[in-house]
Amino acid sequence: MTRLPTSLSAEAYLDHVRSESARFREVLTTCDPTARVPSCPDWDAADLLWHLATVQRWWAEVLSARPARPEEVDPERPEAYDDLLSTFDERSAELVRVLGEADPADEAWNWSDDHTVGFILRRQAHEALIHRVDAEQTAGVDSELDPLLASDGVHECLAVMYGGCPPWGRWEPGEGLVRVDVTDTGESFWVRFGTFSGTDPDSGTTYSDEEDFHVVDPPGDGDVEPDAVVDGTAAALDLWLWSRGNDTDISVVGDREVLDRFRAIVGSPIN
Repeated sequence: MTRLPTSLSAEAYLDHVRSESARFREVLTTCDPTARVPSCPDWDAADLLWHLATVQRWWAEVLSARPARPEEVDPERPEAYDDLLSTFDERSAELVRVLGEADPADEAWNWSDDHTVGFILRRQAHEALIHRVDAEQTAGVDSELDPLLASDGVHECLAVMYGGCPPWGRWEPGEGLVRVDVTDTGESFWVRFGTFSGTDPDSGTTYSDEEDFHVVDPPGDGDVEPDAVVDGTAAALDLWLWSRGNDTDISVVGDREVLDRFRAIVGSPIN
């Protein structure tokens, strides 16, 4: 099997894109189209369905146009809910098809500094997972999260969504270490606080010494202790980091000021 520089194989990520998308569709098939989405209260079920349909359409187009970035064109949204479901079926099947035909090592445009199909493959597995949870919360049902996918989601959220540094930015390491322990898979992720600076060339927004963190290798030879530890199951941590769950099943110990700094960063919206 093809291995990516993450915890799952390319085949496993593709299976999750397929299965999480199918569960998303299954739940929304019988959901009230006007039901509100708890994590995105401005959306109803129909909006959520259209959102994932457009996301999967876009990344299928990116993969088809690789390595160039395709032109962004807003597709026309169907009015009837049944037509939204049919559109989602078409878009999702196309994404699975092009992902399955692509080499994970192929160059492909995306917003990260990892311009490979593999990044998109991983990202779309987690996109489908989180929106599957949105669909279930909207419909008032639930089901289990795969622990290995959720644990990989914890790493992606910490290392990419919160801890990534764009090529136009600069990150300087600072003081403060937090270890995030995934209790059911045995994985641990260390994060170090630092400061981020730079000017976004697209928006013109300038950031100056803003505190964030990076995922880092375990420091020292096992003799360095973290300032704080956050632990929980993969599902509890993944949903908490994505603001789809509370911290009821999350344990935190250590320096209170460090924990507050960590919470402030992961509590901010993901762009």
